[in-house]
Amino acid sequence: MLPYPEIDPVIFSIGPLSVQWYGLMYVFGFLSAWFLAKKRLSKPDAPISIKDFEDLFSYAIIGVALGARLGYVLFYQPAYYFSNPSQILAFWEGGMSFHGGLLGVIFAATLFGYRKKISLYKIFDFLAILTPPGLFFGRLGNFINGELWGRVTLSPLGMVFPHGGELPRYPTQLYEAILEGLVLFAILWIYSNKKRVQGHTAGLFLICYGSMRFLIEFIREPDAFLGFLLFNWVSMGQILSLPMILIGLVLFFRKDKMPQDKISKS
Repeated sequence: MLPYPEIDPVIFSIGPLSVQWYGLMYVFGFLSAWFLAKKRLSKPDAPISIKDFEDLFSYAIIGVALGARLGYVLFYQPAYYFSNPSQILAFWEGGMSFHGGLLGVIFAATLFGYRKKISLYKIFDFLAILTPPGLFFGRLGNFINGELWGRVTLSPLGMVFPHGGELPRYPTQLYEAILEGLVLFAILWIYSNKKRVQGHTAGLFLICYGSMRFLIEFIREPDAFLGFLLFNWVSMGQILSLPMILIGLVLFFRKDKMPQDKISKS
């Protein structure tokens, strides 16, 4: 059994104000996206200008924050929040959904693309590359908080989490950090280093993330207030990941019949 490194979720406090690791991980995620974007945009065949990216970045931050929160409200606890509407925007109390955040970014990026008259495929391809590092840091934040752990296991990879009972559980937060963060980033970065049909990089992101998340959900403990939703083994995370995989397949295998300028580096 592996020891769980108990880290105080609060880095420091000044009066009523406290700085937590989970919030700092969001900052790290946005900073990593900014750094990677500037690196990719410094090349002569950059998909968008640096000025356009700065505007897009603002759209994306708002989209991911509102989408992640509203996604959690609608997908996971709609009855509670509709009965307590004042709690819907209480971000500080926790409760964020990746799938909701993804929808929020898609909506924000779509608004940006139409406003700037930039190909949506080009924007989605570009954002897909920037997303995995944020997933990596987000899952590290979950691990430090001791939340979203896996199911009980007798394997030597199990950990006893502070709020997970006395039995060891899979540290699925770390598995997701590695797969959805590091491995997915390597796949997308290498794939997008060559010219690809627009939309293929975004499609590959949806396929890989959806598949990785779907598989990890088999050893991840479902939310206590939801449990399993189908056949006593299908979780909400798996249900939400299936459309991602299907849409990703459509994007990845789409045939481009447009001229050569439709094909560009992501």
